[in-house]
Amino acid sequence: MAKTETDHPVRVPDPSGSGLDSYFKITERGSTVRTEVIAGITTFLTMGYILFVNPQILGLVTDKNGTALAFPQVLTVTALAAGVMTLAMGLYARYPFAIAAGLGLNGFVAFTLVGTMGLTWPQAMGVIVIEGAIISVLVLTRVREWIINAIPMDLKRAIGIGIGLFLAIIGLHNAGIVVLGNDAVPVTIAANLTTLRILTFVVGLVLAAALVARKTKGALLISILGTTVFATLLNIIWGNKAIWDAVGPGIAQIPSRIFDNPDFGLVGKVNFGVFSVLGFATAAAAIVSVMLSDFFDTAGTVMGIADEAGMLDEDGKLPGMNRVLFVDSLAAAVGGLTSSSSNTTYIESASGVSEGGRTGLASVVTGVLFLLCLFISPVAGIIPPEATAPVLVIVAYFMIQSIGQIDWRDPGIGIPALLTMVLMPFTYSITNGVGVGFLSYVVIRTLQGRAKDIHPLLWLVAGIFAWYFVHGLLA
Repeated sequence: MAKTETDHPVRVPDPSGSGLDSYFKITERGSTVRTEVIAGITTFLTMGYILFVNPQILGLVTDKNGTALAFPQVLTVTALAAGVMTLAMGLYARYPFAIAAGLGLNGFVAFTLVGTMGLTWPQAMGVIVIEGAIISVLVLTRVREWIINAIPMDLKRAIGIGIGLFLAIIGLHNAGIVVLGNDAVPVTIAANLTTLRILTFVVGLVLAAALVARKTKGALLISILGTTVFATLLNIIWGNKAIWDAVGPGIAQIPSRIFDNPDFGLVGKVNFGVFSVLGFATAAAAIVSVMLSDFFDTAGTVMGIADEAGMLDEDGKLPGMNRVLFVDSLAAAVGGLTSSSSNTTYIESASGVSEGGRTGLASVVTGVLFLLCLFISPVAGIIPPEATAPVLVIVAYFMIQSIGQIDWRDPGIGIPALLTMVLMPFTYSITNGVGVGFLSYVVIRTLQGRAKDIHPLLWLVAGIFAWYFVHGLLA
């Protein structure tokens, strides 16, 4: 899409169909309202697991005051932050990117800030608010957008492919197919592939693949819903309602109730005393570490999904990118203010894009569904991971299709592209893949005698990542 959008103030959309189409540019981007609605539902169902995983992770650690975060409260604020910020992404940025508490980031908050550094939960959330505020400033000064636009197009493609591979291994792991091994074989296939949960995944994968192959509209959404129905019948008829007991309550079961009362007790529980507790240098290092992860996870996610959807212009830029980055930056701070941990753009948004989502209307649908989960969390909680795992695998298939467009004959781009792609799934981190890709690109281009081809901002970013990796090794 060659046309460049400008950052205009938000206008209230006309309630008529033409006004909706004009505001979200639905026809212009080759979509329909029906497609956007299906895409929004698909994205929600694919990433809805965060409503239950985030409370599980944050609830594992008790702070030095003996305070633990209660599951119902964290579920409420997780749904609240995700719903509000995904709506903002849809209405203001007008792209089909959904936002929720970031996996990895929540682990950093729980196990590093609270568990290792000894911060209280309000102090740890204060770190997240500060980090989000700093990134917001970088967006307002356009520094964040400049850095993203400085990335070579082939590295952007590699980031998208790496995210696809990352999604694939997440899906296979969630399904129980790929498991941790030992020192000799770090990752391996599950020893027992004859369980009913594995059967559920296989049925879901076959269903999703068949529907995609037949070019069925709403294939991924139908797959998730169909596999959930299959899992529920399996669980009730053959499993005595106990197949998914170890995963969480209510999964693959008919819910005993539909509505639940939200608990907003964690909203606003923030303390900014991190500098007095840790000292300036240690506190600054903690803030920079989480900021780098948040910064480049989003950059990689947005560019990878946008490339797969054909949203980038001929220069490899996303029109209106600064709006996307601004909402994402605010989401980090909102995550801290709600005690749901840093919120970020989700790679599972690719599932909705694969269903044809191209506009902010898809994000509006996703955001509304998250807000509904404030009241109907028992219904959202019935979807098993084996129902969404096949979708992640299929989305990975869509995202690696640009692999042939990378100039593999040039080692100055081919080697960084390879490192970017493989380190994301192998280290379970988008940031690690992006960082090593940048560093290797700068080093190899310099050794080729082509330092002049390196954008000045990439020198700065490579230096920051060099510090990041060395600091991580020494910490």
